Amino acid sequence: MRNLFPILAVETSGDNCSVALLFDDHNFVEMNYQQKLIHSQKLIEMIDTVLKNALIELNQCKAIAVSMGPGSFTGLRIGLSTVKGLAFGANIPIIPVHTFDAYAFHISKYIKTGTKFVIAMNANGDEYYFSKYIKHDENVEVVDNLQLVEKNNLQSSISADELVYGDSFIESTLKEISGLTAVKIGRWAYLLGYDLLTFNYDYLEPNYFKKFIVKGK
Repeated sequence: MRNLFPILAVETSGDNCSVALLFDDHNFVEMNYQQKLIHSQKLIEMIDTVLKNALIELNQCKAIAVSMGPGSFTGLRIGLSTVKGLAFGANIPIIPVHTFDAYAFHISKYIKTGTKFVIAMNANGDEYYFSKYIKHDENVEVVDNLQLVEKNNLQSSISADELVYGDSFIESTLKEISGLTAVKIGRWAYLLGYDLLTFNYDYLEPNYFKKFIVKGK
């Protein structure tokens, strides 16, 4: 495995604004701020705090991992633009991380081989980001690619033997597991994201997946 440590990681795809500095697979400093619409106010401050607590300068990091979506339009835009600025100034490569891939990888550590599971996250009041996976011995396979599913069709898209993770749209079947954080983004990046390392920051765009529509009253 190529050494990417220390690696700075940023997760802003949801309400949780999360920053982590990973020294290795087991040692890290992480800071989380769970509040809606707080990313623009807190992200830079959190990155500075994490680096200071880790006793690391930004230019000592080997890479910056950042969540690319799907997720909050505003959160993803703030996270990626902030990382681009930091990476450019310190001449550090970026590892773009698919939000659902990182979450699925995290979930797979807690379930048995052969288990099928679903990740469904609220896209708006009527639709959910939806993807289906199966756990293998050494990896996680995508069964159904990321798609938008209407809330009324969610139940029919899930089989009885499949576990469900994400927002609590089906109280009886949702499995409790910690949400996505910067450490999970960082772990996916150093284990599976080396080939995505890039200095071509201008070509990186968030995976909004869903078109942004301004709704009037």
